[in-house]
Amino acid sequence: MDYSHIQKPELGYPYEFTLNELDAAQACVEAHGFAIVKNVLSDELVTELQQSVKQVIDPDDTLGEGNSFTHTSFIEHSPAMWKLFDHEPFMRAQRVFCQTEELTVNRTAAIIRNPGSAPLSWHSDFCGFSDGPPTSSGDILNRGPWPSGLWFYITGSHPKHGGLAVIEDSHVEDWEGPEGFQLTPDKRSFHRIGTEPESYVGFDIPGLVPLFTEPGDEIVFASRTYHSAFPNRIDRVRLSCGIGLRPRDYPLEAPWPLSEKAKAFKNGFPEHLQPLVKDYVGIDVEWRGEDAMMG
Repeated sequence: MDYSHIQKPELGYPYEFTLNELDAAQACVEAHGFAIVKNVLSDELVTELQQSVKQVIDPDDTLGEGNSFTHTSFIEHSPAMWKLFDHEPFMRAQRVFCQTEELTVNRTAAIIRNPGSAPLSWHSDFCGFSDGPPTSSGDILNRGPWPSGLWFYITGSHPKHGGLAVIEDSHVEDWEGPEGFQLTPDKRSFHRIGTEPESYVGFDIPGLVPLFTEPGDEIVFASRTYHSAFPNRIDRVRLSCGIGLRPRDYPLEAPWPLSEKAKAFKNGFPEHLQPLVKDYVGIDVEWRGEDAMMG
């Protein structure tokens, strides 16, 4: 389906902000679950990140039409991303959105979505819906109240180009799903009432907000906000990358060992930025807790 007809929405509240309106942007995240901050990155940083995502994920341009790939430890491979931490407009915004002056890197990612790639199913990144023991690395890293999304769509976010969509007000603890839908048993997604409890794919949902951004804009969404991405229907690759940060005083113990690549990343990180990675635990996407292995 072609989504080029979708226009930028006019909501009953502002959701786009400048770097001089960070408190208002944070208030919008708290009230509605998302916000956009304009022109956070310089053109130079955008170009470096675009080149880095391609080099790390698909250096030989062999991913192929219709395919996509997500790299779940991007910062360990991308010195270009390190530069964000010396970019004061970026850091100033993250301190506001994470509600602390003392930050640590929680996790990072980069995504390539080639022309023809499929839409994503609707989901929340939050893994704290259950109080049970963790069964995956996401259960460890995605349980806190810090923002789930601190994203840059570095080729822009537009519905026809695989852009991001969120559901306004879906970040509150008692949210029950869009009208006509119900949450899946794990609450990570939703489905139409009367259908199988499988993650929904589609954009005919009450409360949907398609996000229109330029490459240097930052997309922020709350820890629980439900989101998806349109299919990429134009002849241009879609690139994005994001950093998840958490307050430095938030305790987090990973049950997996730090990989050699993660150790090398931490040791090679600039000395003046070491506090940001002192408590970095990396990620092991293959790790499964005892309950998952028993199941």
